[in-house]
Amino acid sequence: MKKLINYFSGGLLFMVPIVLTLYIFYILFVKIDGLLKIPLPGLGVVPGVGFIATILLLILVGFLVSNFLTKKLFILLDSLINRLPLVKLLYGSVKDLLNAFVGDKKSFNKPVLVKLSAESHAHVMGFITCESLSNFGLDDYVAVYVPQSYNFAGQLLIFPSGHVQPLDSNSADMMTFIVSGGVAGS
Repeated sequence: MKKLINYFSGGLLFMVPIVLTLYIFYILFVKIDGLLKIPLPGLGVVPGVGFIATILLLILVGFLVSNFLTKKLFILLDSLINRLPLVKLLYGSVKDLLNAFVGDKKSFNKPVLVKLSAESHAHVMGFITCESLSNFGLDDYVAVYVPQSYNFAGQLLIFPSGHVQPLDSNSADMMTFIVSGGVAGS
């Protein structure tokens, strides 16, 4: 009976992440595909055409943003959006978050180990996001982003420079380690 329970647990641990990941991608596929119900002549609405059209649209916009001739137009559009009071807050936050992971200005590329206090042996792992806070009157401090485990959130913490120790590790591996609660990559 104990072997059956172990087999069941092993199967569960293997299958649930796969099924959950596939389910989330399926839901995203259906939602994106459902937004663009593109009929094909003689075939009607074919599943997947909206999804493919979305991917092609993103590639086209990426090309236009990168193109010398149209880049200024997109910079102007970006500038206009950043002038709208409420829209600027949401747009700017989403843009900064995406740029932190996939943009030219990746922010989570300086992994660190931070001592929480001089008297403590407790540490947290995070990423330096700003190396100088002198404009806030904090000359010897740095900003460290500490992601939360099993969550798409985190805290921006301010530490004295002397408490921060750079780590020689891959940023993606460290992010996976932190977000998994220390389970992955150990």
